[in-house]
Amino acid sequence: MPGLLFAFEGLDQSGKQTQADRLVQKLRAAGHQVETLSFPDYDTPIGREIGLALRGERPFTPDTMQLLYVANRHEYLAALTTWLAAGVMVVCDRYRASSVAYGEAFGLDPDWLTEIQRYLPAADLTVLLDIEPDRAASRKQTDRDKYERDLALLARVRASYLRQAAVGGWAVVNGAQSRDEVATAVAAAADGVLHKAGLLT
Repeated sequence: MPGLLFAFEGLDQSGKQTQADRLVQKLRAAGHQVETLSFPDYDTPIGREIGLALRGERPFTPDTMQLLYVANRHEYLAALTTWLAAGVMVVCDRYRASSVAYGEAFGLDPDWLTEIQRYLPAADLTVLLDIEPDRAASRKQTDRDKYERDLALLARVRASYLRQAAVGGWAVVNGAQSRDEVATAVAAAADGVLHKAGLLT
């Protein structure tokens, strides 16, 4: 059977990495082979350009930034395709919806942002860890990039995420809860997808 792709979305500091790690542990404990990805990946050639831009060292426009983010994911397209075809579970910290959310927050067309990612495999489950922008900012006091410092932008990003979740059938989890409460909600959503795929009885 093909593998499943789980994507975690939300504002920075919403707990995506923590909950992705917990889901990985759960899946491996159940006997599944799991691979993980985190986007953007700043170690790739395209990722390094993204990092420079977020530090204000590249004058890229919002549309160019989103093209770079999508290209950064495409650097892993061959690996993603191979893993899923081999029945591997893939857990991503940020995926396609991030470009739609952040691009839309900058006034870009969400349909275009979706279209340019059509060759990337769709997530079988997208989990939105929803928190308010001011709470996200309070969790990281220093070394915030230019996106993390703009609360008005983050409010628009959150609105896009919620819009996407409403039409996409995502699992929306209150990220302000305790880590254990969030993990319980995530596990329940993941079990639903595994059961539907015939991988959980």
